[in-house]
Amino acid sequence: MHTHSTAQPPSQPAFLPADLVEALKYVREPMHVVRDSAGRLGVNFGGQTQSMSTVTTLPPMFPEWLGDRAFCEQTGLRFPYVVGEMANGIATIEMVIAAGEAGMLGFFGAAGLSYDRVEAAVTTLSQRAGDRFPWGVNLIHSPNEPSLEERVAALLIDRKVPLISASAFMGLTPAVVRVAYAGIHTDARGQVVRPRTLFAKISRPEVARRFLSPAPSDLLQQLVTRGWLTAAEAELAKHLPVAEALTIEADSGGHTDNQTLTAQFPSIISVRDELAEKFGYTRPIHCGAAGGLGTPSAIAAAFSLGAAFVTTGSVNQAAVEAGLSEAGKVLLAKADLADVTMAPASDMFELGVDVQVLRRGTMFAARAKRLYEAYKAYDAIEDLPPKLKARIEKDTLRASCEEIWAECERFWAVRDADELARGQRDPKHRMALIFRWYLGKASRWAIEGDPSRVADYQIWCGPAMGAFNRWTQGSFLADPKERTVAQIGRNLLEGAAVITRAQQLRAMGVAVPAAAFDSRPRPLR
Repeated sequence: MHTHSTAQPPSQPAFLPADLVEALKYVREPMHVVRDSAGRLGVNFGGQTQSMSTVTTLPPMFPEWLGDRAFCEQTGLRFPYVVGEMANGIATIEMVIAAGEAGMLGFFGAAGLSYDRVEAAVTTLSQRAGDRFPWGVNLIHSPNEPSLEERVAALLIDRKVPLISASAFMGLTPAVVRVAYAGIHTDARGQVVRPRTLFAKISRPEVARRFLSPAPSDLLQQLVTRGWLTAAEAELAKHLPVAEALTIEADSGGHTDNQTLTAQFPSIISVRDELAEKFGYTRPIHCGAAGGLGTPSAIAAAFSLGAAFVTTGSVNQAAVEAGLSEAGKVLLAKADLADVTMAPASDMFELGVDVQVLRRGTMFAARAKRLYEAYKAYDAIEDLPPKLKARIEKDTLRASCEEIWAECERFWAVRDADELARGQRDPKHRMALIFRWYLGKASRWAIEGDPSRVADYQIWCGPAMGAFNRWTQGSFLADPKERTVAQIGRNLLEGAAVITRAQQLRAMGVAVPAAAFDSRPRPLR
């Protein structure tokens, strides 16, 4: 059931310029575009009057209807809005539940966590969320820890997690293909049933092509040989895309290709349409937009591109439910558009992959880049020039490399014995593990709010955070304590509906003032 505004729309026609801005708040009421005897266009919420003629009528607009309504119906969502899977548990259990109770979809941020912590989170979500509302968990590509990726994939299947977001994949791995197809079958009517929905978060057309095609036959056979798929499941898989939903991610916090959504989204949509025709898919593949979505205007623009849903990330990291320290949230609340930069990624350090992080108030990016430059230039810790090594130990690690390696040995002995063995026999890899210690800890310090390490906080952040802060200035959402997931999401969607209605009026020939495209936050229920 849709909740209508309790406010009463104006009873008289509202003519330009000032009154129309106020009238646009009533997007959930039918709006008549009228012309008076002088030829002026205005809007009227009542019936026909003697002095005016109706030009056209715009039906009610609900934020629920901004995206693809079929997507919401299939997933059981009220709103076409997804709270993204911020890693290291920053997208907390509480965040997922708060999103679900508000009619949105939340993904738990499993990336970077140990298997035990992911298992505990899945157990809690299964108990607290169950089938009350849709919820999901992230499966991140882990090239340095393939066994962990495979264990998490198996867990998500065994625990019947309904929605899974696969991120950071550049290609298909056995784990993600297993998640896509394990348990598929046909019902009594011969219709294919997929027990879970896989969202693939991608930013490149070539990666989209892999997820929008059936998995290669040799990979399917490999999974059958390993006992991860049955022969019947593999046969059905030959006719189905790996993913049934795509999250097309533009410039964003964390892992990003710094793409522009307006160029990227249509290109990937064309790949979707091409492959759907080629393989004769009978079920739609829903494509959502992510990256840079921190204002109602950005949300409205994403839907105007054809997005079935939108996914927000950076702005939720400042939410009350986010698993980030209060000190970290204060830094985010001060961020502006240019206060972000690129820095080496912990999980793909050796590959030279970067993530986008907050620059203002922290030295993390500069220090992390220095570590990667040292890794590229030298083959072992022992090869570092004494001055460089001393600077790294004093300013960045705050301990000797030998002490950090001892800590790494204890960590990897529990986390992944193969990784430890590789580090013990390969000096180059040992150096990488020591440097990755800092990158991993920097995120943990920000989450825990370590006051002695503020200058080393790693906070994943895109320019959307700065745009969000500018939009919320002077409103109740300027206060970090008011930034709940539900209020952030509802205000972004409600504002996008107002802006979409303003654009509709403009398309009807109404001279809509610029102020109509600036919808400000207000408490919503």
